[in-house]
Amino acid sequence: MEAGTSKLLDFSGQNIYVGMDVHQKSWKIHLYSDEFELKAFSQQPGVNQLSSYLHSHYPGASYLLAYEAGFSGFWIQRAFAAKGINCKVVHAADVPTNNREQLRKTDKVDSKKIAKGLKNGELNFIHVPDIELELDRQLIRSRSQIVQDATRIKNRIKSLLKLHGIVIPVIYKEGNWSKGFVSWLLEIDFKNTSGRLAMQTQVDEFRFLEEKKKSLEAAVKDLSLTSRYSTNARLLQTIPSIGLLTSMVLLTEIGDINRFKRIDELCSYCGIVPNCHSSGESENIGSLSRRGNSAIKKMLIECAWIAVKKDPALLQYYKLQLVRMTGQKAIIKVARKLLSRIRYVLMTQNEYVLGVIE
Repeated sequence: MEAGTSKLLDFSGQNIYVGMDVHQKSWKIHLYSDEFELKAFSQQPGVNQLSSYLHSHYPGASYLLAYEAGFSGFWIQRAFAAKGINCKVVHAADVPTNNREQLRKTDKVDSKKIAKGLKNGELNFIHVPDIELELDRQLIRSRSQIVQDATRIKNRIKSLLKLHGIVIPVIYKEGNWSKGFVSWLLEIDFKNTSGRLAMQTQVDEFRFLEEKKKSLEAAVKDLSLTSRYSTNARLLQTIPSIGLLTSMVLLTEIGDINRFKRIDELCSYCGIVPNCHSSGESENIGSLSRRGNSAIKKMLIECAWIAVKKDPALLQYYKLQLVRMTGQKAIIKVARKLLSRIRYVLMTQNEYVLGVIE
């Protein structure tokens, strides 16, 4: 080639697919074009480094990146989006794999599967919430985590009592952790300093968690009154069994209800989908799938048990299901119908009406 006639690289109109297996200390990267498997390499964690590599080696190309949801959350996706690079987040269970890849599972194999899935159009992507919604969601989840921690402390205190054969007086109702009950715990004579200190430590932690729970619940209430949530939180609370905390869990975990075009999509996201095994003409509907949003799933089942007692229409529906299945399976059907009604209330902005049969 004669001097002065060299051309710069230009991949305009071409696609480069990038599968990433991200870890705290390194990222495994796999590249595909529409025609070939291009390259695999490792790099230090960093959006700038990978972005620079793509722009220098494949300038002008359309880049499509993806990584599995995990400890890193959505910050990687947002960082690439800020650079104008299309990056997606996928669920690990949705990445196509074969038996050989399952037996030989390595970071390199995982990044290759993601890149290949991108190239073949085989991947479903996880919805990435805006940063404000994600932070609001973390506030609600923090309250749930505090409740779980408090329950563990309560169980430790009960175990300590049983270990020493100490019976709780009948004046303290089971499950009622009143100020009087907590004071009684501190008055127990363990005959030595070690026993008293052990109980004091557990009670101090319980009191700390209770204060944190009250503080977080006040913050959630304030959040529910903001312009982003106030209208929908009020509407959801017209539904039997849904209170302030439940409404805020739904709004922060689901986000924009209009992104679910069909009720089946919403049920799948919330995990209100039973396992199903069919063979020939027989079909067996089992327990709930492990997939889906665990926070909403558990909450909806609890709400369904309450709703059937408050809404005659849901009670009738529950009784109809009992003809052909157990109560545990029937309540899953009720939870699905309740979710459908939640969707209707949010989409139409109408209050819930009791006793309506669909």
